[in-house]
Amino acid sequence: MKTLLQVALGIIAAIGGFLDIGDLVFTSQAGATYGYSTLWAVPVGVLGIIVFAEMSGRVAAIAGKPNMELVRDRYPRGLSRATLYASLFLTVLTLAAELGGLGFVLNYFFDVSVGFFALVGLVLVGISAWFLPFEWIERVYGYMGLALIVFVATSINLDPHWSAVRDGFVPSGDDTTLYWYFVVGLIAAAFMPYEIYFYSSGAIEEKWGKKDITVNRLNAIVGFGLGGILAVGVIVAATLTLLPRGITPDSIGTVALIGQVPYGETGLVFALIGILFALGGATIDCAFSAAYNLAQHEGWKWGKRGGLEREPKFVMSLAGFAVLAYAIVQTGVDPVQLTEYAVIFSMPVLPLTYLPVLLAGNDRNLMGDQVNGLLARGLGWIYFVLICGLAVAAPILFVATNGG
Repeated sequence: MKTLLQVALGIIAAIGGFLDIGDLVFTSQAGATYGYSTLWAVPVGVLGIIVFAEMSGRVAAIAGKPNMELVRDRYPRGLSRATLYASLFLTVLTLAAELGGLGFVLNYFFDVSVGFFALVGLVLVGISAWFLPFEWIERVYGYMGLALIVFVATSINLDPHWSAVRDGFVPSGDDTTLYWYFVVGLIAAAFMPYEIYFYSSGAIEEKWGKKDITVNRLNAIVGFGLGGILAVGVIVAATLTLLPRGITPDSIGTVALIGQVPYGETGLVFALIGILFALGGATIDCAFSAAYNLAQHEGWKWGKRGGLEREPKFVMSLAGFAVLAYAIVQTGVDPVQLTEYAVIFSMPVLPLTYLPVLLAGNDRNLMGDQVNGLLARGLGWIYFVLICGLAVAAPILFVATNGG
């Protein structure tokens, strides 16, 4: 049981990365549009984020350096500031989208107003951030978000043609621009910058050391692996329920209704609860990631481990980013589109985000006997090249498909 509880950091980071509001809609759109043929993109992204999450957690445990400190230490000042500002901009956009999504989901339960419940969501997340210890934030939002398993259960219950599902894990060679837009988006969703910033900072919050290398590996593999399984479940369930009906989901409510097909109201409630906590976890991920990044880059005290009341600059930045995100929500912007924009335009920032992790992991002077082995080094460079390719391809495909 203790080991199970210790993988909560990976689960909350993975659910926030794979299944935030935009990803849930985007992933279900992939299934509703192309069926099983985009499934192969999910494990490609999963393996990549496992490699870099394990690496960043190991660097944090051994060298005591979260990701933004690596950016500050390894880049010239101008480039490190550009990386900081870009990450803050994209993270606050994503934070606004998650708050808007919380408003929509809470409104499905109570039917008052989305704007009001976005504020309620902000307050609830703020209370969690202030009063819950870091490990319990991970556990509450991470494990409650696993109610999204209803999409996997739906996939199994509706008895798909398993040979067709298997074939979906092999690239189909479809040459349409829209198909590749979905493929790139599914892979890119695994690498959202705030995930790795939150994960590496969480390792410091948890006070990981050399003795926690196995815990880090379990978090990376189990946590992000579960996120990938849930994403696969959404694609398969959307293929079975939405594709035959010609429905392309454009809201989180349509995605939740997938669970109602085999399980009635119970399935719908489970889907909404899972979505609610997934979005709550993503909101906390984004808010803390933005505050972590600013504090780490500027050399402030940060985090919950020393008590928030002792770190006023960190707390003020945390509150400031949350209020700014709420102000964006109040403009009436569509949170789903906002997240999709954040995913696409985070792509040029990905190489700048992940390169310092790879360089630090390969640095024997920094890592000692925990330096990257041959496999981690090889996969790291392969995925870094892929990330650079995504950085170029994603904006082009976004424009070519008119945003899908």
